[in-house]
Amino acid sequence: MCGSYECLTPAQRSRCENQLKRRPGRSKGWSQRSAGRVRREEPPVGLCEIHFLPLVVVAQDPKHPQKLHCMDLHGFSPCPRPLPLISSGSTAAYCELNKNTRRCHRQQLPMHKSCRMYQTCDHAVLITGGWQEQVTYPHHAHNLLLFYQMLRRNGFRQEHIKAFFASEGQTPAATEVGDVHPATEKVAIRSHLALVCRSLHCADSLVLYLNSPAVSDGTILLWDANHNGIADPKERYPISELLADLESCNARRVLLFLDQSYPEPLAKKLRASRRHANVVLVRGIAASGGSAFAEFWAGLQPDQCLLQHILPVGPWSAVSASGASAQLLNVTLAGAPCHSVPPLGEEERQRRYHGCQNLPTMLWYQSRQQQQRPQEDD
Repeated sequence: MCGSYECLTPAQRSRCENQLKRRPGRSKGWSQRSAGRVRREEPPVGLCEIHFLPLVVVAQDPKHPQKLHCMDLHGFSPCPRPLPLISSGSTAAYCELNKNTRRCHRQQLPMHKSCRMYQTCDHAVLITGGWQEQVTYPHHAHNLLLFYQMLRRNGFRQEHIKAFFASEGQTPAATEVGDVHPATEKVAIRSHLALVCRSLHCADSLVLYLNSPAVSDGTILLWDANHNGIADPKERYPISELLADLESCNARRVLLFLDQSYPEPLAKKLRASRRHANVVLVRGIAASGGSAFAEFWAGLQPDQCLLQHILPVGPWSAVSASGASAQLLNVTLAGAPCHSVPPLGEEERQRRYHGCQNLPTMLWYQSRQQQQRPQEDD
């Protein structure tokens, strides 16, 4: 659906790096005098935008079903084929945002089982899916499955991989992934990250994979649960909240895989932060889209160093607050050293680094005492 050379949704534009840029040259602009010199600045011009489909509804219909549909026409690109979502018939996603009644009650995530005493494990949170049914495509479910399989192959336990997908969490990949929760459960997502990050020794490696629509300031759009076409506060995940959830995280390393548009706002804030020394942002290639990023990381092997795997793409794709992304990535995904002498055997690597490891009781109590001392001083 196009007019005046403007499309409501671009056919192939699936990645946006920046919203604006300044155009070099000597065209019309405005001058500013500073320190005796005249500096000419050009007005910003559009570099990249992603337009979401407008919501067209019948005013008298309280359910607000989308009336705008794509039709195949000769001479035009074929319509995209959205992923058919399997509805469980539950109103839980809508209820979470609007009501608080027993009728809307649903079983909460078993977050209390994520962290156990005297044990440290590898954890992962996967958030993927479109903003609405019409912009949720098969590659979203495919990406979820690819990343899940890669994590399992690298020793992550199924119960420590929390997946959030679309409205009801229903996806063809759910049978293999296991429990897939709705992306509308923002409170559950943030509570789980807070639990893993605030608990001592809970996580060795914490992996986040984000593959949802994003706007130009980096805000993640989870799902239009109430079908009003407006990204309400409970339907979006700003990068300020994401960074707050990962602030001073007790995990040994936090690997943030960003497979979506507008990664630069998050990268910029992460570089300037002093409270995210163990966080590394791994972003996709600007021209990539669909499943290119997930397929690239799906090839990561359990004995492969993260830094070695990322070199073909370029070290610029990894950003950290401390500037030490190379050090944080100089391990396997499970945290095993890359160049130990003698080299680790497969059995030893699985025993010492994959899944969960038991901690000595003395180490646990020493860490607890160190954490309690600042609180007593306050």
